[in-house]
Amino acid sequence: MPVFAYKAMDLKGIERAGTLSAENRATALDEVMARGFTPIDVQEHRGKAEKTGSNHATSGAKVSRPGRVPRSHVEAFTREMANLLSAGVPLSRSLNIVIREASLPAARALWTAIHDDVVSGVSLADALAKWPKTFPTVYVAMVRAGEMGGFLDLVLTQISEFQAREQDLTGKVKAALVYPMVLATLALFVLIFLLTFFIPRFSVIFKEFGGQLPWLTQVIVVASNIVLKHGIEAAVVITLIVLGIKRSLATASGRRSMEKLMLATPLLGHVVASFALVRFSRMLGTLIGAGVALISALRVAKEAIGNQILADTVSFAIEEVQRGASLSKSLASSTQLFPPSVVEMVAVAEETGRLDKELMRMSVSFESDLDRRLRMLVALAEPLLLLVMATVIGMVVVGMLLPLFQLQDLVH
Repeated sequence: MPVFAYKAMDLKGIERAGTLSAENRATALDEVMARGFTPIDVQEHRGKAEKTGSNHATSGAKVSRPGRVPRSHVEAFTREMANLLSAGVPLSRSLNIVIREASLPAARALWTAIHDDVVSGVSLADALAKWPKTFPTVYVAMVRAGEMGGFLDLVLTQISEFQAREQDLTGKVKAALVYPMVLATLALFVLIFLLTFFIPRFSVIFKEFGGQLPWLTQVIVVASNIVLKHGIEAAVVITLIVLGIKRSLATASGRRSMEKLMLATPLLGHVVASFALVRFSRMLGTLIGAGVALISALRVAKEAIGNQILADTVSFAIEEVQRGASLSKSLASSTQLFPPSVVEMVAVAEETGRLDKELMRMSVSFESDLDRRLRMLVALAEPLLLLVMATVIGMVVVGMLLPLFQLQDLVH
């Protein structure tokens, strides 16, 4: 059985150290706490088991750095922590239970690292903030608000519900994009097949007849030769361009440029703004319902928008609220994100004291409207892509058939 070296604080605040045998690290942590100690550090020890009570620490093996944890495991972590804290289980013991029940090694390692930070005196929000790839800014901000307000269990419950709805909405968006992407991929493969297999065989026939080929046929033959002779180079260039665009989008200026383009695109811009409004309304309603102050809730909800251009308008609204303006008047400055109907509903909700409930109702309503708009966008994209496919492939076929119609001019 593995041996673990531990350092802990007793009830008098005196540091204790020793070793114990346990099946795993989570069990060792439970054993340390069962002895009335608060764990500071528990690591696997490679030496032989010793009796506890030693007055000096024993060095242990280092724990490997946790890897990336899938989103589904993060959602399970949030849901289970919310249930345990709501049942009155202390935070450190709740983390121990989550560690013990984790099925993925990377998740178990990450939960362990978070537990170690918490038992050493770090707040849960600060412990989560060390892993930004797993816990986004908005997640950490909500946890921090819950810790400061004393309703961490409620906030984690709200995060769990928010994640479930967010996953459902994101799933709808991805599902809406599947068919158009399949059509685009199919068109690309058909075009590559025509350029590399079909056209070269016709080119041989045209050379045998001689004569001047129609301009469309010449363009298609040149394109086919480029693909055949310089296909690898073209693929490399395209790959570099894609990587360059991806790197540019990773910068703040690049993201802003892309966001401006998306917002300015007909139909797509409205869908992007609606998606941001759904996320903002749901997050703000969740936070206000959990008892978070309006200014703090607005700052957190701003992070959930996912579009910096639209988030900037919320930053202006936050400044207005801090000056004493009502939320509805502050939001009225951005008609693209908050149309007049939304502002009016927020104004009525403020007057009746039902702001959190109205925001949640609005998020559900706008989500249904967003779903309909996505369906309409996909319905328009499908025939548009089919038209583009038919035009491109049709031009290639016509370009190859034109010389056959002019066969008598090509034969000397």
